[in-house]
Amino acid sequence: MIKTVTHCLFIFIVLFNTNSFSETPSTQPDIAATLVKNAMDYWRSKTSYTEVSMTVHRPDWQRTMSMRSWTRGSNDALIIFTSPAADAGNSTLKLDQSMWMFTPKLNQVIKLPASMMTQSWMGSDFSYNDLSRSDQIVNHYTHRLINTEKVDKHTVYTIESIPNADAPIVWGKEEIKIRDDYIMLEEKFYDQDMQLIKHMITTKIGPLGGREFPLVMRMSNIEKDDHWTEIKNDTAHFDLEFPKALFTLSNLRNPRRWTVPSTNNTSVP
Repeated sequence: MIKTVTHCLFIFIVLFNTNSFSETPSTQPDIAATLVKNAMDYWRSKTSYTEVSMTVHRPDWQRTMSMRSWTRGSNDALIIFTSPAADAGNSTLKLDQSMWMFTPKLNQVIKLPASMMTQSWMGSDFSYNDLSRSDQIVNHYTHRLINTEKVDKHTVYTIESIPNADAPIVWGKEEIKIRDDYIMLEEKFYDQDMQLIKHMITTKIGPLGGREFPLVMRMSNIEKDDHWTEIKNDTAHFDLEFPKALFTLSNLRNPRRWTVPSTNNTSVP
């Protein structure tokens, strides 16, 4: 989601124009890797600011949280929860491959060890790895185009992504569906036995931040019936200038107010 969330929780770089993807893709061995990279760049741009709601659903309960998120390049991200009151102020900072959490109730910044990165983030179906991976899918996987189809006037590419032998990846493989405008439609996560474990799907696409963007995305836990987490992107701004102090441990603990340069001069903390 963050990446995903993290994501949840991410101006794209066009290495090839869209038409080149539909012309004899079998003669382009790097088309799959290019599609994946362009999709990641489209999602996060140079920088981004988003306002997001996240609903965690279980068979016997459901709760919704709101958050604000800032990203810089492929390595840095800051997420601050704003509601409900019990979660407000909880925040996560990612710098390169390191991640910290701040909990106001404990008034303590905690650096997450590698052993915790596969655990659930804020009780959702996203893990800390899902948030921190960013360029992992670009740099630590070998990609192969396995299908091309027409869906609603768009060309959709299905890519099989296998982790490199020495990559610090828990998954056996991933399958990704990317539209010809670089919007990621689906992502499937398989374990080392090639059993499907999690499935993320974009359920709504629309204009946001001056571009077509995933508005609603749902991550489902295949191993547990009726377990899913849905992320709704409500507001987005891209390619902004952020103060250097934004992505710091000091700001994680005591977030300041930052002015987001935009057409409506939105001011956000």
